[in-house]
Amino acid sequence: MFSNRKSATGLIIMGVFVLVAIFAPLIVPGDPNAQHLDETLQPPSFKHLLGTTHIGQDVFAQVVYGTRGVLIVGFLATIMATVVAIAIGVTAGYLRGWKSESLSALSNVFLVIPALPLMIIVASQFEDPPLWLIAGVLGLTGWAWGARVLRAQTMSLRNRDFIQAARANGEPLHRIILVEMLPNLMAIIASSFVGTMTAAVLGLTTLAFVGVIPVSNLNWGTILFWAQQNNAFPDYWWWYVPAGLCIALLGTALSLINFGIDEYVNPRLRSAGERARAMKKKGLNINDTVTQVRTTEGTTE
Repeated sequence: MFSNRKSATGLIIMGVFVLVAIFAPLIVPGDPNAQHLDETLQPPSFKHLLGTTHIGQDVFAQVVYGTRGVLIVGFLATIMATVVAIAIGVTAGYLRGWKSESLSALSNVFLVIPALPLMIIVASQFEDPPLWLIAGVLGLTGWAWGARVLRAQTMSLRNRDFIQAARANGEPLHRIILVEMLPNLMAIIASSFVGTMTAAVLGLTTLAFVGVIPVSNLNWGTILFWAQQNNAFPDYWWWYVPAGLCIALLGTALSLINFGIDEYVNPRLRSAGERARAMKKKGLNINDTVTQVRTTEGTTE
């Protein structure tokens, strides 16, 4: 993961966002929603690094504090979805008969449940739904894909020799799953975790942009929502471009991390990556159609 440039870059970008979320009060002291009606729609300056909104709110402060809301909901929703995916996916893959098929059918049902209408229904029941409730809805609608992947991988593991040996020794079901299977599924779980978080972040920002989530929950999506409501496109670019770039950067970071996990899981990708890095160190171009040959005096490599 750390020797791969893609995954290392993704981890660095993700780490920067986490630090910004943690130290937001130190980076931008004060209220991010404070209004300065004498400084409305100001372009970026030394006083306001990313300009101001239509009521004089500092865009940089909103982006910084919005990072906290995005990551909190993203991590909570992903953790919930991953736990449910492991419990249902691994159990469905290990069991046989109607029990396995029932859990598989349950995954298929949740796979097609749309998050947006469900979130609209839930949000309508609360005047100001908390972040954990929003994360719960996103996690509830986001576990099915990971469960199907884990079920397929578990079905390929349950007939392996070490699983059959554990079963023959009378090991209980929970120990076979926790001790024998899960360590062999950790790479798949990590990849599913990253993919689920990407979907959760995009889902949160989309719900906020269309106005489903109350605008009091500050995140990058609510910044875009207010920009769109007040006709900021395209003249007041400093209002919507920073939030859009943050969404794109976070999605890129998660994708790069996922690339590194895929290379770690797949032996062919791992060997190809190691071979490419070794060729680059020797000064060879991996894209050449003809293999380069390096020669020295009296010898040929």
